[in-house]
Amino acid sequence: MNILSIIIMSFIFANVIFAQESITVDQLIQKLKTDKNFILLDVRTEGEVNGQLKKIDRAINIPIQELGERFTELNKFKDKEIIVICRTQNRSFASSEFLNSKGFKTKYVTGGMVEYQRKLTLQDSEK
Repeated sequence: MNILSIIIMSFIFANVIFAQESITVDQLIQKLKTDKNFILLDVRTEGEVNGQLKKIDRAINIPIQELGERFTELNKFKDKEIIVICRTQNRSFASSEFLNSKGFKTKYVTGGMVEYQRKLTLQDSEK
């Protein structure tokens, strides 16, 4: 077995063992319209949240760089589902994994704010 095969098999095995649940941007948009019983956590930096991609109004912002020190701020939401979003999905995946290890119930948004804004732009252009 060559090294590439080993790496690929290791990646697949790790994803099966440590699978993080995700939701699509379409699912998030629907959830924002119909479900008030979840927490939306944005793990981007303050500069990003105030930048071009903005922030979803009801999101709580705790940058991933501060999450290790500040995750206890979320303890009051341990009985709720926490949806984690970032710019694309890499930091939200890592944050979701971290929070799950601390006893939270999380999902990360595939495509992140880039995909969220793209979908909103498409919806606006169809009106």
